[in-house]
Amino acid sequence: MNFIKKENYTFTLSSTNKPVITVKSGDSIIFETYDCNSNQITSDTDDLETLDFNKVNPATGPIYIENAKPNQVLKVNIESIELQGNAVAMAGPNFGVLGHKLDKMTSTIIKIDNNKAIFKNIELTLNKMIGVIGVAPNGDPIKCGTPDSHGGNMDCKIIAEGSSLYLPIFVEGALLSIGDIHAVMGDGEIGISGAEIGALVKVSVEVIEDLTIKNPIIETDNAYYTVASAKTLDDAYEIAVENMFDILHPKCDLSKNELVMLMSLTCDIEVCQVVDPLKTIRFKVKKDILNKLNISSLL
Repeated sequence: MNFIKKENYTFTLSSTNKPVITVKSGDSIIFETYDCNSNQITSDTDDLETLDFNKVNPATGPIYIENAKPNQVLKVNIESIELQGNAVAMAGPNFGVLGHKLDKMTSTIIKIDNNKAIFKNIELTLNKMIGVIGVAPNGDPIKCGTPDSHGGNMDCKIIAEGSSLYLPIFVEGALLSIGDIHAVMGDGEIGISGAEIGALVKVSVEVIEDLTIKNPIIETDNAYYTVASAKTLDDAYEIAVENMFDILHPKCDLSKNELVMLMSLTCDIEVCQVVDPLKTIRFKVKKDILNKLNISSLL
């Protein structure tokens, strides 16, 4: 089994990052990750004034996938997410949607016990998910905290155990990195923090040679999602919806007008996050609708 220790991390996704290991299409890899603060917070009494924000959002990697080439697609199957230790949540001035209402930065340790996250004696059901997952972009490096067509900090809670993420490949080897795991997070992540935690993330990778996509796509047991990030939610949902339309229309017998009607009747716009430098939207089509259109797969 390919195993990458958390000490092999990067704060940017870049074509110049040196790969930690080289794997083949079909291989499985375990990424050991720090939490989004590089494990700097260990108790409720830690002095947050000394927190080094230059160490936020480390991603373990990258890995080089043999025969992965630009204009192909990397399929990443999320096999398991094993949480490590306890989680931490934060809130403070100038962070998130409600930062203007807060006077100081505070943090809370969230104990993980018996498949529950314990926040102030409130038991929360886990929804383990990957916040940062992406390949190297074509061009300038992009900080791990920023999402875009290459993936990155999408903070999408659908990127979880059992789902598959399809990413456009921009550079040779793809250069996949993973980090920023959450034990619990609500859509939007309005306070800029989920239940931030380190983890062991097992994935398998597959290069799809005869497919090209513009932006990430997620597949779950019952749905597909087109994902888009932009400066505003309005821009992001327009991209995600148009991506879905452009994929669906050549595959079905409906006219453009009929497809727009069906999408308006059956598809859902969902928010991933509203707090990163670019905002992220996912647009959902259920597989049972695709079946009724005699579409076996979105991709």
